[in-house]
Amino acid sequence: MRVKSALLLAGVMMLVATWAGADMPGKHPYYLHALSDLRAARWMIQNRAGDAAVSANEGVAIAEINKAIGAIKHAAIDDGKNIDDHPSVDLPADYRGRLHKALDLLNKVHSDVAREEDDPQTRELRDRAVVHIDAAIDATRGAIQAVDQHR
Repeated sequence: MRVKSALLLAGVMMLVATWAGADMPGKHPYYLHALSDLRAARWMIQNRAGDAAVSANEGVAIAEINKAIGAIKHAAIDDGKNIDDHPSVDLPADYRGRLHKALDLLNKVHSDVAREEDDPQTRELRDRAVVHIDAAIDATRGAIQAVDQHR
């Protein structure tokens, strides 16, 4: 009797585990975190005052972030993620801090997105996103340097 009960319990546990896994599509939860961080970085860069040199760098960073968001959305959709999930991000109050916080977020996004990917089609999207993320990082660094030079 104990053997039957143990087998039945094991079968029920396997079934429950299968159902629980159905709610978590895909293997890469970092895509959703990356999208949230990219959106936050974009907002921080867009919502600070600056001169023309800073604005040029900021424009490049925003364009690259938008391209990275597009590529990651495609990869996330292919991975079965809900791209409408938008977790909140803490935003610094001062303008100078926003560029630095945006740079921190972009570096985190790079780490999140550049992880191993098994699906060749998704890998191509991931690689495209990384190129745009790196370009956004470079442009944000340029904006920070421009701010520092004008002090």
